[in-house]
Amino acid sequence: MTIDAYLATIDRLRLQDFPAVPGRSAMVESGPGFHIAGLRVSQEFWDADLAEVAETAEEFEAELSALVAALSLRWGEPRTVDLVEELERTARGLPVRPPLDTLCGYVPRMHGWRVQSRWIGVGVGQGGRELPFQLLVAVGEGR
Repeated sequence: MTIDAYLATIDRLRLQDFPAVPGRSAMVESGPGFHIAGLRVSQEFWDADLAEVAETAEEFEAELSALVAALSLRWGEPRTVDLVEELERTARGLPVRPPLDTLCGYVPRMHGWRVQSRWIGVGVGQGGRELPFQLLVAVGEGR
């Protein structure tokens, strides 16, 4: 996908209604008050060498930087949202509200904007060493 395709997906999700009950379709997970989509997902790294993993991580970070720059032209400088506290709460079995409960397992921090009554966040993460890298977007209401 290209940055233009990422922006089109973000715009679609930003305008899309939130469902009353959680659900998943293709690369989008939605629930009351949120959507999460994988804009790009790499392959898994079960038998990959470290150089391949590092190269993929750099590619994803470069795409994230380009996407943040494009979104910043639209909505101004982003706020950095650190999800470490949410991950720690989840690890201790404490409640974390959706979609942060899902996001914190993949993305350590996100770049976020407030657009009208919704927030938009983008980030790169990997759920585990062998798992794919993901360039994610989340759209939510409130906050």
